[in-house]
Amino acid sequence: MNKRLFHLRTALLLLGAIFATVVGSQGEETLSRTTDHDYDAPAPGTYQLPVIKAAADAALLDAASKPINLRDLTRGRITVLSFIYTRCASAKACPMATGALMDLHELSADHLELAQNLRLVSMSFDPVHDTPERMRSYSALASGRPKAAPWQFVTARSETELQPVLAAYGQAVDKKANPADPTGPLNHTLRVYLIDREGRIRNIYSSGTLDVRLVLADVRTLLLEKAAR
Repeated sequence: MNKRLFHLRTALLLLGAIFATVVGSQGEETLSRTTDHDYDAPAPGTYQLPVIKAAADAALLDAASKPINLRDLTRGRITVLSFIYTRCASAKACPMATGALMDLHELSADHLELAQNLRLVSMSFDPVHDTPERMRSYSALASGRPKAAPWQFVTARSETELQPVLAAYGQAVDKKANPADPTGPLNHTLRVYLIDREGRIRNIYSSGTLDVRLVLADVRTLLLEKAAR
């Protein structure tokens, strides 16, 4: 295991301890309230998720360096899309987002409905450093769960091609004054997107609202919405 992946795993373990999100063989029933999310999650189907806007397309590279269009990762399944960069070490930023996707990935391995209808996507906004090779190393987080929902790790081909994507999704990113900042060299907002099968954004989670219980309720609400048609 390389040093960066080791630090990521350590950050995720610490984050899990901080937020006390327990995901194990017993499944969703083990997800509990946390200090930051001290409320009862809504029951799926008891509310509606309005369409926010269409999810933008982009030309990307997957972890095997193969060209892939973002629209192919935001259609056909319910998608949870997270913008990240692998050098981030801020607990309530990229490690938090990746930890949430990891929880969803683990849960989907034990829930056929999630495995068949959910997709997870981690997209880097640091293409110079987050090459396909780096994303391939990062994708080890998703290994060992062949029955789980697919989890794709992608990056942009260049900064030039990245910027319109960030603008379309409203993902703010800029360089810190101190590039040696121990939490990483980039400032950014945490934004995780829930996208329906038709490629429409239905919810956007921030560091204050990224609760796996809420994401699951939203995913199941979209599943019920589909079944009711």
